[in-house]
Amino acid sequence: MSNGAAFSIDEFMSSSTFSFECQTRCGQTGARAGIFQTPHGPVHTPRFMPVGTLANVKTVTPAQLKTTGAEMVLANTYHLHLQPGDDIVAEAGGLHRFMAWDGPMLTDSGGFQVFSLSQIRTITEAGVSFRSPRDGRLIDISPEISIEIQNRLGADVIMAFDECPPYPASREAVAAATDRTFRWLKRCTATHQRSDQALFGIVQGGVFLDLRQRAAKELVDLDLPGYAIGGVSVGEPPELIEQIVRATTPLLPETKPRYLMGVGTYREMAQAIAAGIDLFDCVIPTRLARHGSALVGGDRWNLKNARFRRDYAPLDSTCGCYTCQNFSRAYLCHLIHAKELLAFTLLSIHNITELVGFTQKIRRAIIHNRFAEDFGHWLQTPQAEGSGT
Repeated sequence: MSNGAAFSIDEFMSSSTFSFECQTRCGQTGARAGIFQTPHGPVHTPRFMPVGTLANVKTVTPAQLKTTGAEMVLANTYHLHLQPGDDIVAEAGGLHRFMAWDGPMLTDSGGFQVFSLSQIRTITEAGVSFRSPRDGRLIDISPEISIEIQNRLGADVIMAFDECPPYPASREAVAAATDRTFRWLKRCTATHQRSDQALFGIVQGGVFLDLRQRAAKELVDLDLPGYAIGGVSVGEPPELIEQIVRATTPLLPETKPRYLMGVGTYREMAQAIAAGIDLFDCVIPTRLARHGSALVGGDRWNLKNARFRRDYAPLDSTCGCYTCQNFSRAYLCHLIHAKELLAFTLLSIHNITELVGFTQKIRRAIIHNRFAEDFGHWLQTPQAEGSGT
């Protein structure tokens, strides 16, 4: 922590704890393989990041999480502020010690969660006021407060407080939110206190590509340690998400990590990687697990189905995760019907391994210049999707 004076962008960027190295690029697309260095170790990109909302990835221990190949984990500023409180996390030594995770971590700003509370929040230029869904008390979160909370939580990467407009929204509403996001970003950079935390800016702009272009230019001019594309996967059809990512990503610096927020399907990640995205996060793997579903080769399998009751094969014979190496589909089906909590853990381990492994395979393909050949079928947007991801 500094002596109280906020770090300037130049002073922050002089820190040697963060760097991004692009190791190789795909000759046919914008895909790239890189290494993002953080104070808690490297992240080999492209990489899927599991979400640990309340300082835990649901139903999985940190030791189990390590076996999935996960390198960087997310936590949620809004939820941790409400429970247990960022002051308690700080007293415990920060998020890494609190949850016993020694790898890189990222905290979002809480913006998306706050703005999803559309019935109980008020937005002003100062920030957002809302009633806590836990106890009804009035809570104010401003750009300054969001950054102060994240400084106390202590993740390696922290996110600027942004306004995330819903889909659909009018051009006027999206433009106002995009402009406010930039003004708030400048307040975030003025408040940020820790040189061992990288502050990422977020490109908003909805489905309006000219607003995205303007927002990207404004953010890039601030020369931040990294950049995210936000406000996607909030209800838009897949083809619009692809269009936004394809148009916005090349506007972001090649020398900095690029993060697409809230995306975690095979097709969306492959298309975004082709545009030059490095990092992803999504709640899909653990959410599906809690509903008794597994990701196998990009498809979603409902293990509740009767066809699995006497299926004694591994969930996926090509997967090296703990679940697939030790248990059958029949056993998982049994656990789900018996309402045994172990089902959630075993499916979460597999699903996280599946999505992390998908990005690892793409990384290897990029390094060997085979991305377009090996993953080209995921780069097409189909007319109609079935059950696959």
